Amino acid sequence: MKDAEDLLANVEQGQSIPRLDSLLPVMKALIADSFLKHSVEGVRVSVAYCLSELMRISAPEEPYNDDQMKVIFELIVESFSKLSQASPQYYEKALSILETVAWVKACLLMLDLK
Repeated sequence: MKDAEDLLANVEQGQSIPRLDSLLPVMKALIADSFLKHSVEGVRVSVAYCLSELMRISAPEEPYNDDQMKVIFELIVESFSKLSQASPQYYEKALSILETVAWVKACLLMLDLK
């Protein structure tokens, strides 16, 4: 998961389509139930971080379909609860997710998806 985090954090927004196509294996893996519903809290926070980075990279386009985005937003909102925890590992990731959601104005998309 750390490799995916590092990779996505270093991809600039607005990359060309062929470059984004190279991220398809990561994109598909991240929306697997085994990651989205993982029993380990830290894995779910890392997945939310990676998904928020994918939203940043693909903005203003959505990286997934509406149903998938609803599940992704649920995971992202869950990660916000880590902002109240003392664990710097979770806190820093949750803060980064919050900053990315604000930067790409994903809250508007969240409202659109209900």
